[in-house]
Amino acid sequence: MVLPEDLHARPAGALVRVAARFRSTVEVVFGEKKANARSVLAVMALNATAGSTVLVRADGEDAAEAAEAIVSVLAH
Repeated sequence: MVLPEDLHARPAGALVRVAARFRSTVEVVFGEKKANARSVLAVMALNATAGSTVLVRADGEDAAEAAEAIVSVLAH
């Protein structure tokens, strides 16, 4: 997905809060960097800016729902 805004503290915090609701492991990928979606610092360290393309990966029993929720947060 293409980010509409920089992935700074506020959107990273929202992303982490949503990821915490799921049992699945969720990862955000930007270029060669990967971040656990439950870590604000890891997500911010991606340094993804508006217009960048990121990939959301989820693995586990509720992976589809988790990935969809994360993409929804990133889209706003």
